[in-house]
Amino acid sequence: MWLWVAFIVFVFFLVALDLGVLHREARTIAFKEALMLSAGWITVALAFNVVIFFLYENHWCGLDLAGSEPDGRAAAVLFLTGFLIEKSLGLDNLFFIALIFSYFRIPIASQHRVLYWGILGAVIMRAAMILAGTALIERVDWILYIFGAFLIVSGVRMGLVGHPPDIEKNPIIIWIRRFFPVFPKFAGERFVVRRRGQLALTPLALALIMIEASDLIFALDSIPAIFSITRDSFLVFTSNIMALLGLRSLYFALAGAVDRFRYLRTSLGLLLVLIGIKLLLKDVLVEGPTSMFLTLGAVAILLASGVIASLLFGRRAPNCT
Repeated sequence: MWLWVAFIVFVFFLVALDLGVLHREARTIAFKEALMLSAGWITVALAFNVVIFFLYENHWCGLDLAGSEPDGRAAAVLFLTGFLIEKSLGLDNLFFIALIFSYFRIPIASQHRVLYWGILGAVIMRAAMILAGTALIERVDWILYIFGAFLIVSGVRMGLVGHPPDIEKNPIIIWIRRFFPVFPKFAGERFVVRRRGQLALTPLALALIMIEASDLIFALDSIPAIFSITRDSFLVFTSNIMALLGLRSLYFALAGAVDRFRYLRTSLGLLLVLIGIKLLLKDVLVEGPTSMFLTLGAVAILLASGVIASLLFGRRAPNCT
């Protein structure tokens, strides 16, 4: 248990360092800085994967992968595969976040604060859902078949639906505006202001609520997906959280080029379908080092194909009037 506590403390230390030291004041994060921060978060995740190798190779803290000798290499491959899947699915969430910021006209200097609290809430939410999912699978193994079918349906929908959702008609926004007073103007970086003797939500608060709600929805895809790679709760938890930590910096690196990655959503849909099929065939497929490397290779190829296709053919044709 102390290993879990140590990892959670490590995560909150990184988040506090990011907000309290690197970005104490609200400001616009330039593309170059965002790119360097994204590279730094990926480096931290890869360094942690080295720790994963030694933890499982030496069976420290009782960590063990049954039937996966050598354990260290298997655990490192599983962590990396899970990290890539969660990071890639997080990109789809980033595109929706960009849509939210555009809809509410959130100033670039204030987007960092909203993203910080949004991702911090996502970490807590994912942790609870992963622990609940692990306990559920241990008691009801056939739930994985439902996860597989759900991922296939989600993947098909993701690949076929090309238009962004209409935030104005989102039921969450409609419900909030109906039951809570909303202040239409910004009040610095405040989420709540007092207006005519009562508290009112600012546009920053609405954006944060939408981001938290969207992460809950995207988690319904990403968490079943990671269980298709491994059922080891520590690997599921750490790979998921490490993938989340760098999303804020990645957003600022990609915010100006969201429209260029128009084919990435198709590759993510294919990825979900592949993972769903893998879950449905879990009793047929032989798990081992070969299957782990094949899964890692398939994930990398699908993601690379979506990125390359977007960069080569992603420019939208100009409108002819």
